[in-house]
Amino acid sequence: MPLGGTSNHFRTDVLRKIHGWDSFNVTEDADLGIRLARLGHRATTLDSTTFEEATNRTGDWLKQRSRWLKGYMQTWLVHMRDPLALWRHAGTRGFFAFQLFIGGTFVSSLANPLMWLMFIASHALGITIFLGPFGEALARASLFSLIAGNVLFVYLAMLGPYRRGWLQLAPYGLIAPLYWLLISVAAYRAVWQLVRRPFHWDKTRHGVSHFKATAA
Repeated sequence: MPLGGTSNHFRTDVLRKIHGWDSFNVTEDADLGIRLARLGHRATTLDSTTFEEATNRTGDWLKQRSRWLKGYMQTWLVHMRDPLALWRHAGTRGFFAFQLFIGGTFVSSLANPLMWLMFIASHALGITIFLGPFGEALARASLFSLIAGNVLFVYLAMLGPYRRGWLQLAPYGLIAPLYWLLISVAAYRAVWQLVRRPFHWDKTRHGVSHFKATAA
C-alpha cells in the first residue's frame, strides 16, 4: 500500500528494523509502504477522519502534486531495479498491485493528454492515419478512456462528500476532468525534475486557508 502522508501510525520497532524511510525519496511515505510490504508487514485503514488543510493555490498545488508523482517515479525505479526480487518479496498480487498503484499512477497522468489528443484527432478532426495501422483501435481506446475514465472519476469525486453529508461539495466533482489535465501538467513537470533535480523537495505552504475545520 502506498501510504498517504497524513495520520499514519507505525510500530517503532518495525521502523527501526527497516532503518526508517528513504530520505532521498521525495514521497517517502509511498516508498515506506512498499518496503514494509516486502518484509511481510501489512497496512490497514482505520475508520476515522483526518482534517487537514488542502492546498488552495494552483501554483502550490502543482508543486505538491509534482513532488508526489516524482516520488512515485523514484519508488518505481528503485524497486524495479530487481523485478524478480520484488516478485519474491511481495508475491504475485503485491507485485501487480505495485505496478497498478505506483506505476499506473504516473503512467496514467502522463498518458492522459495523449489520449485527449487521439480523441480530438480521430473523432473531432477525423484524422487516424498518423496513428499507424492501429489507428482505429487507438481511437476507440481514447474514446473509452475519455468516457469511462472521466465518468468513474467524477462519480468517485462526488461520492465522498455525499457519503459524509457534505452535499454542497458534491457538484464540484463535475470538474474532475479539469483536475486530470492539471495532474498531467504536474506529471510532466515531475519528469523534468526527476532528470534535472531528482532530490529537490518542493515545499507546500500551510496556514493560508480562510476555513478552519473542526472535528465533529
